[in-house]
Amino acid sequence: MNNEELKKIVKEKYGDIVMQSKSVNESSCCGSTSCCGDVDYTIFSENYTTLKGYNPDADLGLGCGLPTEFAHIKEGDTVIDLGSGAGNDCFVARALAGEKGKVIGIDFTPAMIEKARENAEKHGFNNVEFRYGDIEKIPVTANKADVIISNCVLNLVPDKQKAFSEIFRVLKPGGHLSVSDVVLKGELPEKLKQAAEMYAGCVSGAIQMPDYLQLITENRLSNVFVQKEKQITIPDEILLNYIDDQELAIFKESGAGIFSITVYAEKPASCCDSDCNC
Repeated sequence: MNNEELKKIVKEKYGDIVMQSKSVNESSCCGSTSCCGDVDYTIFSENYTTLKGYNPDADLGLGCGLPTEFAHIKEGDTVIDLGSGAGNDCFVARALAGEKGKVIGIDFTPAMIEKARENAEKHGFNNVEFRYGDIEKIPVTANKADVIISNCVLNLVPDKQKAFSEIFRVLKPGGHLSVSDVVLKGELPEKLKQAAEMYAGCVSGAIQMPDYLQLITENRLSNVFVQKEKQITIPDEILLNYIDDQELAIFKESGAGIFSITVYAEKPASCCDSDCNC
């Protein structure tokens, strides 16, 4: 499939997800109900309920981290959330940025934008805006954001090089990102790759962790480091549908696996070339 076909699949999938409950989304294939059978597990998502600004109506259980926890958002900041869904991370970011701050959510699924706008209107959030747009061509002017966040979304973008190039463009000089995403470490057995992709749609676009970090540095972002790392544990009873006991034991000993990471990076404050428009 080409990039446009991949985007169409993601758009259709997340259009269906917005109509499902949080419990369904958390327990099955990053939102797809077709491949987990009777097993009910929270695989990727983190608990938001204790965070200031948490809005249960906006929590679809689709994230793989808590980027706002590490994003160093200050009062008055302009924050952009890439792949904002129903607005969960945006509303937490708003609580940190305050009334003087501005939060912009970007999503290319119309149903998600509609849901997020409904949630914002319900609570009278005048400084939270949701825009329809593609992360490969962010609908925001250059040097706009103090902070960019994203939660389990960039791995689904076909052209990640373009996505990080756009992140660089949109960040202010001296601004930074904190993104949670799914990556791979080591080579997964071929059968397990297929199982992982069936069990967790969020893994389908995941790349090796060193390659992910290299993409960030290739796009001139600096001070890149992993703020949090968590291995995603797929239950043995699921894995044994695809690999045998011996293959499972070898896999566990290898250290290879699927990981959720939260990554920090900065746009240099001294950036003043033609791309920075300084």
